[in-house]
Formats: sequence, structure tokens, C-alpha cells
Amino acid sequence: MPIRRFLLLTLLFIVTSRLRAQDYYESKYENKPISLGIVFSPNVSWLRYGDVDVEASKAKIGYSYGLLADFAFAENYYFSTGLLINETRAASRTYLPGTNDINTIQFNDFKFQYAEIPFGVKLKSTQRYYRSYYGQFGFTAGIKLSSNREIASGGVVSKEDYREVDADADLFRLGLQIGGGVEWLLDHNLRLLTGLSFNNGFTSVVKDGSPKSTYIAFNLGILF
Repeated sequence: MPIRRFLLLTLLFIVTSRLRAQDYYESKYENKPISLGIVFSPNVSWLRYGDVDVEASKAKIGYSYGLLADFAFAENYYFSTGLLINETRAASRTYLPGTNDINTIQFNDFKFQYAEIPFGVKLKSTQRYYRSYYGQFGFTAGIKLSSNREIASGGVVSKEDYREVDADADLFRLGLQIGGGVEWLLDHNLRLLTGLSFNNGFTSVVKDGSPKSTYIAFNLGILF
């Protein structure tokens, strides 16, 4: 009798433990129809000059921050948008118009800041082990808040103060964005977002040479 009772209690303990473990690892919390959050995204950006004669182009580090919003329109399918302040930086060495001599190279160090609205489709996997994977595809539309350029020329790099290039910088920036990552469930109404995104600009950022801005960003956010 004691052995039978012991075996019964042992079996009950094993079944209960497995059910609890299954509930823990599978995480049966349903995805919310609307999620709002904040995000901070360091980026590495550079300029693409196309057919313009460019001696070199250099990537530099910038960042963005702001609000994100996901709206579910079907199971695992979301419309994603938000409002971001995005700062991108880049450097280039270009020949002055009509020349190709080393003494006529112009050194440019750019800094742009935009108010951007991303919009696109976000696809999420079913949540398991307190995490879900997502992929995202869409566009970003930005309006310029400020633009600066540091210039040096004449074969010698001489540090100059940033000067405004608002007259030469385009007011709008449009980009194609694709990315993916993981959302980690921290609590019933709290998730940590981590991911990478690639943004390919298809409008020029300044009139001189008509370069287009492209960047890769690491996205870190909290969704509520």
C-alpha cells in the first residue's frame, strides 16, 4: 500500500511538472491587437553617388529614437508604423566639378536629421518559449529637420565648423525598409524588441552629386 501510494504521488508530480513546464515554455499569452512602444536604434549610414565621379565614400554612426505602433489586421499579421527622429551621418571625398586631380578633391562630412514615419507590414510567428520572430517590409517617409556639412578642399584637410546646407539639401527623404528580429515576452503586457533593419533611400539627400542615403540599424525597443 505505501509503495502504491508513493508511485501514485510520483506520477502525479511528474504530470503536474510537465504541464507547468509546457505552459512556461509555450507561453499561451495571445498577441495583442494593438501594441505601442518606444525604440532606440543606432545605425551605420553611408551615401551612394551612382554615376558621379567619387574618390571615396565613408560610413558613419548615427541613431534614431521615437514611438512604434503595431495594429493587427489578422492573426500574425500587423500594420506597423510610428514616429521617429532619425539622425544619419556620412562622409565622402568628391572631385570638384570638371576636375579629377588630387588637389581638387573636396572632403564632405554630412549630418542629417529627419522626422520619419515608417509604415509597412509586420509578420509574426506564433509565440513559443516566451518569444516570437518577426519579419518586416515597408517604407519610410521623412521630412528634414536639420542638415549640416563640414567641407575641406585644396589637397589639405582643414577642419572647419559645420555649416548649414539647407539650401542644397532636399526637404524629403523616402526609403525602402526590410528587417526582422525577435520579440521577447517579459510580462503579460511587456515585450522586448530586438532586430536589424536595412533602409535603402531612393531620393537624393543633397543636390550636389545627388547622393542617396542608406543605412543599417540595430533596433532595441519596449512594447506595451
